[in-house]
Amino acid sequence: QVQLVESGGGLVQAGGSLRLSCAASGRTFSDYTMGWFRQAPGKEREFVVAIMRSGSVRLNADSVKGRFTISRDNAKNTVYLQMSSLKPEDTAVYYCAADRNRFAISQSKDAYDFWGQGTQVTVSS
Repeated sequence: QVQLVESGGGLVQAGGSLRLSCAASGRTFSDYTMGWFRQAPGKEREFVVAIMRSGSVRLNADSVKGRFTISRDNAKNTVYLQMSSLKPEDTAVYYCAADRNRFAISQSKDAYDFWGQGTQVTVSS
């Protein structure tokens, strides 16, 4: 079992940057593949980025390539999402998620076992 708490969301103008954090507690953080998802009003929750436990393997959705970067600090039990060149269509609730399968990395929300409560990101035009 792992508990996840996101922070860092807020209101930003288009073209701006934000960094989200997700602090984990409970089981050994480094055992998990970590991902970020987002959900806009009236839409399905969608994959954004993911990172395997060593940090050496990452996966990005096409919509955020070149703009969003995921990283992790296993010593601090924290995963980060650095977002730059933000667009109004990036507006959503952003969720951190943990996958117990440390040997795989997935874009499917069904692969993730634990979720945070979400943090709102709003990008104004």
